[in-house]
Amino acid sequence: MASDHSSLNSQTKFLHQNSDLEQQATLEVETKDFDYSKRSQWLRAAVLGANDGLVSTASLMMGVGAVKQDIKVMILTGFAGLVAGACSMAIGEFVSVYSQLDIEVAQLKRDKERGNERHREEDDNKEKESLPNPLQAAAASALAFSVGAMVPLLAASFIRDYKVRLGVVLGAVSFALLVFGWLGAVLGKAPALRSCVRVLVGGWLAMAITFGLTKLIGSSAL
Repeated sequence: MASDHSSLNSQTKFLHQNSDLEQQATLEVETKDFDYSKRSQWLRAAVLGANDGLVSTASLMMGVGAVKQDIKVMILTGFAGLVAGACSMAIGEFVSVYSQLDIEVAQLKRDKERGNERHREEDDNKEKESLPNPLQAAAASALAFSVGAMVPLLAASFIRDYKVRLGVVLGAVSFALLVFGWLGAVLGKAPALRSCVRVLVGGWLAMAITFGLTKLIGSSAL
């Protein structure tokens, strides 16, 4: 009897171990098969907003810094760029996502009419949850833009020397561009190096063009 009991226990343990291994394998497969494209909508808005805030605000500050060395002028320009850009991003994203919402709602109504079926309440709730949220998208875009815009503002706020201030702003923005490029690549499972280089070079070009053209116009006394 004792041998039968120990044999039964060993079989039970073996079954539990097999069950745990199967659950672990299932979780690994689900993790590997995760569709990262589902992140594309909010990831696009977040990365675009933060990168926009960083590059546009830094470019404005560098452009003004090309003709005005006063720190107060540079900070006010950056702050105005932050507020205006965040509002613009929020409104643009709200209008865009609301248009998408109208299209998807109209399509759902057409599908119901064609099918001549009665949808259950659970199905209707799932469909509503899957629809885009304009207010959420607008808030996320404005917040992301503000986060990006704060980088050059904070970098320039406490440095009085003109040349040092420009150098610190350029360094801080370059570092932030690399971080945003890397973060976007990691979250979207894209090549990190290519993303970082693309974002960094794009930001440098925007700042250089703004600085150069503003300097040219300022020196020509137009």
